[in-house]
Amino acid sequence: MRMIEIIAKKRDGLELSEEEIQYWVTGLTNGEIPDYQSSALLMAIVCKGMTDIETTHLTMAMMHSGDVLDLSSIHGIKVDKHSTGGVGDKTSLVLGPMVAACGAKVAKMSGRGLGHTGGTIDKLEAIPGFSVTLSQSEFISQVNRISLSIVGQTGSLVPADKKLYALRDVTATVPSIALIASSIMSKKLAAGANTILLDVKYGDGAFMHTPEKAEELAKAMIAIGKLSNRDTRAMITDMNQPLGIAIGNALEVKEAIDTLKGHGPADFTELCFQAGTIMLLQANICTDAADARKLLEDSISSKTAFNKFREFVAAQGGDVDCIDHPQKLAQARYVTPLINQKEGYITSIKATQLGISAMKLGAGRATKDDIINPAVGLLVYKKIGDFVKKGDILVDIHHDNELSVEFMQELNSSFVIEDHPGQPIALIAKYCNCLRYCSQYLFCLY
Repeated sequence: MRMIEIIAKKRDGLELSEEEIQYWVTGLTNGEIPDYQSSALLMAIVCKGMTDIETTHLTMAMMHSGDVLDLSSIHGIKVDKHSTGGVGDKTSLVLGPMVAACGAKVAKMSGRGLGHTGGTIDKLEAIPGFSVTLSQSEFISQVNRISLSIVGQTGSLVPADKKLYALRDVTATVPSIALIASSIMSKKLAAGANTILLDVKYGDGAFMHTPEKAEELAKAMIAIGKLSNRDTRAMITDMNQPLGIAIGNALEVKEAIDTLKGHGPADFTELCFQAGTIMLLQANICTDAADARKLLEDSISSKTAFNKFREFVAAQGGDVDCIDHPQKLAQARYVTPLINQKEGYITSIKATQLGISAMKLGAGRATKDDIINPAVGLLVYKKIGDFVKKGDILVDIHHDNELSVEFMQELNSSFVIEDHPGQPIALIAKYCNCLRYCSQYLFCLY
């Protein structure tokens, strides 16, 4: 088998075999295939696409390029959730404890943030003492004991993806549904859970800019899950404005705590309830969506979800006193309000720009080596459709350094204010393409 023949085959729009894909991924991982040949094949894939079968073969080859977790010693169905990333997305911090409090086993590996999208691991590390590094035996033991663990991805998990992503980043081959889907699903499958819920986001603050492209990605990942015998479902959710109010690590932990106590923002709370409903159905905790929703609501009102979060933090070495008293989490030196100067209706919000502003404060990373400041960030009080007056506070800026005039102007330009209200947007897009269990916000394709 020769790499040049594989490149030519895909260049001509033909379907690669499992053996050919495995040959490429193995050679890429061990360094036997040079980067220029892998780059050529990546461009051919972008131009000609891949079938569901090809994409699944690529996913499985990447998955087996490193360690694959065996979670069979965890009792019951293991559930996992993945978000494609957004501004203010702290969903796992609430969803994990809620679902675990209802009896599901949540065994989750998460990543760090880069750019304007924050990572779950960075948010958890805003809790003093919290360890995101557990051995496999510790991870399994904790899930068996308290039904919940969230840890960082190990360096030995899917090494092929790291090499491919580095190449895609410098060869203009990032925007490929097949390559995005295989990258995400190889890590999810290697993490060992029985079920996967995908929160595929679209809009200004997301990687996919339209609901149609988000749906295309969701269907590709569900097809991989189905061919891999994993119960994989997806929600298509809006990211044209920040999720909730908080952007920034300690600020988002505080908002997660508020939500677990029943006082969270309406949009964020609703997303958690709808995602949790699907996960409880996947875990066979419930067979009816209404029953699952009621169980989740009870976990909030009874404080069992909050107590599960406390137990989870304690189990991974975090300071539980900071959970009981969130004001003890890291706080910025200064809080400066952004004052509205124009009366009218907010018709759009540039979520990406808000995320970049938070990153410039130190809440995110421009490069992988940047150091996160857990204390800084933004509290964004207004949503699309809100009427605002002159003098209203749009944002509270939590910062440690002086704010430039240019920064304030850029932040202010994130809000488009007009005389008449714009079109309302739904948090969860109403798609249904399901034969087994039907719900307006669900894909499953079984």
